[in-house]
Amino acid sequence: MALVKRFLKYVEITTKITSIFAFLMTLAYLFSIGQKINVERTFIFFAAMFLFDLTTTAINNYVDTKTNDQVLQFRRSISLVVIMVLLLVSAALGLYLAYITDVVVLILGGLCFLCGVFYSYGPLPISRQPLGEFFSGLFYGLLIPFILLYINMPKSTYLSYSFSPQTLTFSVHILPVISVLFLSVAPFCATANIMLANNICDLEKDIAVKRHTLPYYIGKKALYLFAGLYYLIYLSVIAMVLLRILSPICLLLLLTLIPVQKNINVFFKKQEKSSTFIVAVKNYVMIMAVFCFLIFVSGFLK
Repeated sequence: MALVKRFLKYVEITTKITSIFAFLMTLAYLFSIGQKINVERTFIFFAAMFLFDLTTTAINNYVDTKTNDQVLQFRRSISLVVIMVLLLVSAALGLYLAYITDVVVLILGGLCFLCGVFYSYGPLPISRQPLGEFFSGLFYGLLIPFILLYINMPKSTYLSYSFSPQTLTFSVHILPVISVLFLSVAPFCATANIMLANNICDLEKDIAVKRHTLPYYIGKKALYLFAGLYYLIYLSVIAMVLLRILSPICLLLLLTLIPVQKNINVFFKKQEKSSTFIVAVKNYVMIMAVFCFLIFVSGFLK
């Protein structure tokens, strides 16, 4: 049991809400539009996604402990073995999913793997650049929903392609893709804000280890970006209802703006990792939990 606890702490199991809620939101959306879910593909995707999420966190901790005061839960050699096992299993599941679907899943899955590995590893880790918020939002907020929708929706709903020795043709079906982009705004922005809040709180510490994140470049404007990303979520929900992508019942999400705004005010007053960073996590859970629930309920109202 102690070994399991150390492992769960190493991979920071409590931080996996970003991938799980994006997954649940997409399942709720599939249910709301009456789309039958392919259980085999969905289960394989979830397992690959979740294990790779554990992998990226383990890599991040493995690399970060070289420059900070934290200590790994295992010896470095054992920690590296854990990373390799997680990486190989998640990669094998991802390759199998691509095998039973198509090359689009292979390409998108490959991009996710590259981003996850080079988020913390390499000569220019993404986490040490001003793009961490964008990439975390992109891969958790957009690619997880898109891949899950892609493997469950009828073929050529979003993309179509054909190739021969002489030609390669590829087309994007604009309206369905626009729907996915709107749907992804909430997990994209809420996820990016967790990263942004973390980087705002760690700004001085990051500068000391030459980690130049987004707040380093934009200064106090980072706080206004933090607030603006939340407001964008609510604007996107209004737009989706007007465009009939979502049911009007989803407008009830606007009620969460009251506690979310209170949390924004708390963070504006003080940016401290031990006391106020948690408001970004609270806002994420509040927004995404209510959003998932409302989308799911809208499926019963049709």
